[in-house]
Amino acid sequence: MSALELKVPPPVVALVLALLMWLTPAVADLVQIPYTARVLCAVALVCVGQGISIAGMVAFRRAKTTVNPVKANMASSLVVQGVYRYTRNPMYVGLLLSLLAWAVFLANPLDVLWVVVYVLYITRFQIIPEERVLAALFGPEYEGYKGRVRRWV
Repeated sequence: MSALELKVPPPVVALVLALLMWLTPAVADLVQIPYTARVLCAVALVCVGQGISIAGMVAFRRAKTTVNPVKANMASSLVVQGVYRYTRNPMYVGLLLSLLAWAVFLANPLDVLWVVVYVLYITRFQIIPEERVLAALFGPEYEGYKGRVRRWV
């Protein structure tokens, strides 16, 4: 299983899961949410999610470190400012909120299971391996940061 660690970029994981959400057979009218409400809620979630993701990318760019999630070993600095004061993984939180928005728009309760799969996959195959790399690169500074800031939110 470790062969998947840091191999599949998280946006690709999110896109595959979004496709699976779309293909998941709907549960017969269990959820009756008006279309307009679904769209408004989905748009709000996407905007918040992408805002969080962009804030994370901007912080990385300002610190002149890599935003490439499969090359964690190329990190040149530990970013702990901005959105990174609240979550260690804002880009993944943003993708999570975008998947949740898609689930709301589709109004299929089964799609929430794909959102859970995203959290489990990203935690196991992306975040935990990144944490090992960052601990090796930044030592006690990173361990202290981990103690202050949550992995997700």
